[in-house]
Amino acid sequence: MSEQLHWLDATAQAELVAKGEVSPQELVDAAIARIEADNPRVNAVITTMYDKARASLDQLPDGPFRGVPFLLKDAVAHSAGDPYHCGMQVLKDAGYVAPNDTTLVTRYRAAGFVILGKTNLPEMAFSITTEPRAYGATRNPWNLDHSAGGSSGGSGAAVAAGMVAVAHGNDMGGSIRAPSSACGLVGLKPTRARNSLGPDFGDYWGLTTHEHVLTRSVRDTAAVLDATAGPAPGDPYFAPPPARAFLGEVGVDPGRLRIGFRTRGAGRDDDAHPDCIAAVTNTARLLEALGHDVEAVDLPALDDAAYAEVTGSMFPVFLAREIDRWSRVLGREIQLSELEPFNAQMAEGGRRVSGAQYLAATEAANRYCRGVAAWWDPDAPGGGWDILVTPQLGAPPPRIGELGPDSDPEVCFARMGVLGAFTMPFNLTGQPAVSLPLHWNDAGLPIGVQFAAAYGREDVLLRLAAQVEAAQPWADRHPPGF
Repeated sequence: MSEQLHWLDATAQAELVAKGEVSPQELVDAAIARIEADNPRVNAVITTMYDKARASLDQLPDGPFRGVPFLLKDAVAHSAGDPYHCGMQVLKDAGYVAPNDTTLVTRYRAAGFVILGKTNLPEMAFSITTEPRAYGATRNPWNLDHSAGGSSGGSGAAVAAGMVAVAHGNDMGGSIRAPSSACGLVGLKPTRARNSLGPDFGDYWGLTTHEHVLTRSVRDTAAVLDATAGPAPGDPYFAPPPARAFLGEVGVDPGRLRIGFRTRGAGRDDDAHPDCIAAVTNTARLLEALGHDVEAVDLPALDDAAYAEVTGSMFPVFLAREIDRWSRVLGREIQLSELEPFNAQMAEGGRRVSGAQYLAATEAANRYCRGVAAWWDPDAPGGGWDILVTPQLGAPPPRIGELGPDSDPEVCFARMGVLGAFTMPFNLTGQPAVSLPLHWNDAGLPIGVQFAAAYGREDVLLRLAAQVEAAQPWADRHPPGF
């Protein structure tokens, strides 16, 4: 039975449970067996919680994913009484344990998910590859010499390897979409504040943090969002409510959409890697064949100088604040020497940014967002577009070690700028964007394609994603040897 279950998506697994054809115990045991068999090769799961998972089976709520195994990224969302280390050696050494469930974890439990463990991520989630000193590198199931992406790389590798059908991730600069691209998965960054950051935060890392999951199917992505979306008491703002359930959009005819595509990253003079350009070009042809109006676009607002100002000023401050916050939790000052070199350099730079400079950067971010969003606005000059298609990453997944913790910080910064140039803009604007597994290069590595919609328009994005999934299915494509 185990071998028949592990490539089913979460929706199919839940349907088997609902029909009584499979028990939650069988699903959980099968997933645990897969983790134990395959995790040594990829290092996706860093903390196991099998006993707690099995103990919860007697009192599972009757949610839409009752009994479906699940993994939680070890950052932002946390579970009561479980290790919570955010990829940091100092928290691992301290044996830090989270005191409570976050709002999102409470909603995962209510949906019926069974949390089996925690997944790996880079230190403080601040990299586009997952190779922390604290837990070691997560390897890409499609090629173990390559990265699974970051920062939700552990979740991406676990889903791609068939350990679970769905796993949690978060996206501050591409951290759901990047590993989805690298691992051949569906990765939606929802509209800002679609999922609550409560009770710990209203904003986390400014306006950039978005929570959701990595999956193998569009329908899973939509159905999980139905189970988790919506404000919590005290949230400072929330996304506009959808007209109907997100799952209800899957299979709906998207109509004839006006779609632009671009292969140059935000603020860059160079084009993406040829493999990534090929992925977008082939996708544009597919979209034309599906009846959409598709053309190459420039979208100069993406290149506004504010982009560099924002990323250069705000993100170092985020890391500096992270160190101060954890120092207070631990009751001692964390020294920069205790961090990986790249993060130490970034945090040190953040401490030199004044409050006035930080506010200036937030104002620049607001200007940038308005300029970019106008492209989708039917009332703006040159606006009225439905979807922007771009590469997801600026290059194929890097080899393990290229951006590891002992790499030169300047090299890391430049390389991350290349890889993340297509993701970060939509963390700033808060628009929904999804990575779809539509291309593999000659080396057999997945090359994701990004689709971005207007603010609050996951409906348009999900309709189109489902149409593309039906036209060019990926469900039967799995990493060799898994």
